[in-house]
Amino acid sequence: MDLRKEFPELKRNLYPDIEPYSTGFLKVSDLHTIYWEQSGNPNGHPVVFLHGGPGGGTSPSNRRFFDPEFYRIILFDQRGAGKSTPHACLLENTTWDLIEDIEKLRGHLEIPEWQVFGGSWGSTLALAYSQSHPDKVTGIVLRGIFLLRKKEIDWFYEGGAAAIFPDAWELFKDLIPENERGCFIEAYHKRLNSDDNETQFAAARAWTKWEMMTAHLLPSEETIKRGDDDNFSLAFARIENHYFVNKGFFPSDSYLLDNIEKIRHINAVIVQGRYDVCCPMMSAWDLHKAWPQADFKVVPDAGHSANEPGIGAELVAANEKMKNIINRN
Repeated sequence: MDLRKEFPELKRNLYPDIEPYSTGFLKVSDLHTIYWEQSGNPNGHPVVFLHGGPGGGTSPSNRRFFDPEFYRIILFDQRGAGKSTPHACLLENTTWDLIEDIEKLRGHLEIPEWQVFGGSWGSTLALAYSQSHPDKVTGIVLRGIFLLRKKEIDWFYEGGAAAIFPDAWELFKDLIPENERGCFIEAYHKRLNSDDNETQFAAARAWTKWEMMTAHLLPSEETIKRGDDDNFSLAFARIENHYFVNKGFFPSDSYLLDNIEKIRHINAVIVQGRYDVCCPMMSAWDLHKAWPQADFKVVPDAGHSANEPGIGAELVAANEKMKNIINRN
């Protein structure tokens, strides 16, 4: 279904840059404090943005997918990421901790229910949160589907995607000695948790660059340069790797697909780039087959990043569709 044909009033462009009207820090455990912000309409329909990684943190451009006159836009940095503290911390950092944090933030902001929006790892967390608290979710918009299954991890981190990006893969591969290349996830885990800071940073840069070099259909120099930022890379790589080593802390490989029944009734849109190398379309297709009630939009000329024009346009369109549904109700 083409949402722009169904709703001709939908806008293709992202909304203009806006600044938050309130920001703060919420202590969610004895150890962790998370950064949050609100922008848009203080009396609008609440939507929570779940960033990727995990470990990626939020950025100002994330606000631009939402109509600021209609939405009360809530962004927050997950444990150890962005402005949240302690930085790059793996202790008390699981999917279930993050789900509790989302609920604590909802309570702190006195929001009865909200729309959930997430891409990449954010789609994983959005599904897990919505399945845990379906009564608190008014709608779901997902992008670049990642179900954290073994075949997805193996594809991207154990050599599958190297068939498409052999040059970028070589940089990722060469950091690891040949005798440890049987499992790159474990080899990087060892280095990202080394007692030596430079060993950690070197592994973090290599891990982050691999993802940043493959995130767009046409490589983005601006995105690739994020791998040079040691502060960003350490949180991004350490936390991602921690979640992948622990299989997302899910009880089974198919946990998210097995629990679709809990959210089948919720209005949802799935947006997927056809040539997404980081989160290949097989996962979005599997989700679509398990959840045919959700609108499914494949962007034919896009890779993984939400910043690609076709994906950004479809995400705006998806939020406009949600807005129309809310207004009709």
